[in-house]
Order: sequence, then structure tokens, then C-alpha cells
Amino acid sequence: MKLISACLLGVKCRYDGECKPNEKILELLKEDVLIPVCPEQLGGLPTPRIASEQKGGKVISRSGYDVTEYFIRGAEEVLRLTKLYGIKEAILKQRSPSCGSGQIYDGTFSRTIIKGDGITTAMLRRNGIKITNEEEI
Repeated sequence: MKLISACLLGVKCRYDGECKPNEKILELLKEDVLIPVCPEQLGGLPTPRIASEQKGGKVISRSGYDVTEYFIRGAEEVLRLTKLYGIKEAILKQRSPSCGSGQIYDGTFSRTIIKGDGITTAMLRRNGIKITNEEEI
């Protein structure tokens, strides 16, 4: 059993109201139980929503609004699910401000990628959850 970014399963929960279904992830459904999550929705943000990126330890929307508390709340809810179900592994969407694993956007909204983890990824890692992204599958 693994947690999975819901957008990778075809759930339209991304900031733009779309999804990023991944064929390799969909194939995993045949052999494993995947529990879909969207930390941003779990944190209280709507879909669609204004794009956000991490900058200076905060998450800022393209319009300049500090949405960090929503991202932290969503990460806490995802962590709660891992504990509830005894989950030890998650497959999360690369470069997302919530789910990015080793790569996130730099906060300038220029599509510049930097090293770093999303808010949810960082919290899960601190709690011993193994993180994989869709590019590693």
C-alpha cells in the first residue's frame, strides 16, 4: 500500500484543474493498493487555484499571497493518513510545491528548477516515509 499524488492517477486536482496521469503509475494499480491524495486540496485550497511556488521558506501564490499555512495543513493531513494506514512509501508529483522530490520551482514563476523538496515531501521524509516520484518509476 502506497500513497500517490492523485493527479498521477488522473484526478483533476492540480492548480489548473487538470491532471497528469502516468501510464506506469496506472499499471501499478494492478499490483498494489494506491491511496490518492492531494495535499493542497486537503489543506483547504480550491481547484482550480492560483499557481504557487516555494520561496524563502514560504509558499507564495503567483498573485503574491502567502499560502504556506494551507500547504502545511495539507502535509499534516497526508502524514495523518500514513499513520492511520501504516503506510511507509509514497509516490509524489515531481516539482510540485507540495510533492516535489529533490526538485521544485524556484519561486520566480519562470519554470526554473532548483534542488529542494515540496512541503509534504519534506514532512513525510522527516517521519520516515520513503518518497519516490513518477520519473523514478
